[in-house]
Amino acid sequence: MKDNNDMPGHLARRFQQIAVAVFLAEVGDAGFDLTPVQYAALATIKANPGLDQVTLAGLIAYDRTTITGVIDRLVQKGLAERRASRRDRRARELEITDEGRRTLRKITPAVRSAQRIMLRGLSAKEGEDLMRLLHKAIAAGNELSRAPLRGVQA
Repeated sequence: MKDNNDMPGHLARRFQQIAVAVFLAEVGDAGFDLTPVQYAALATIKANPGLDQVTLAGLIAYDRTTITGVIDRLVQKGLAERRASRRDRRARELEITDEGRRTLRKITPAVRSAQRIMLRGLSAKEGEDLMRLLHKAIAAGNELSRAPLRGVQA
């Protein structure tokens, strides 16, 4: 390896920096104040009504202890709410609000645009290859993460 630019970890970190900057710019230009993690959490809550925050953290591969802050911000923005669980009085279930649904619907074009911008400079085939290789590398290293991706628990 000649320098940092020959290290996959460094390149992954750089791509993450670019991805976050592009996402925030596109979403901000569209008039929204959501981070990539908040967006992922909101979309996952919509797709899995009633899930708890530990399950949400697993579904978006986010640290269990810091997911609370993400949910707090979604609740403060009126996009999601916590409700007492019907199954476990100690637990809270997450639900998307009507405003959260509207936000997801309106923000989708900006999110799609951000994804296209992140892959600019690549042909369609190269973009598909990059996505395939990212999925493969992430799957192989999932259990090494402090916040591994987890499926919905039945």
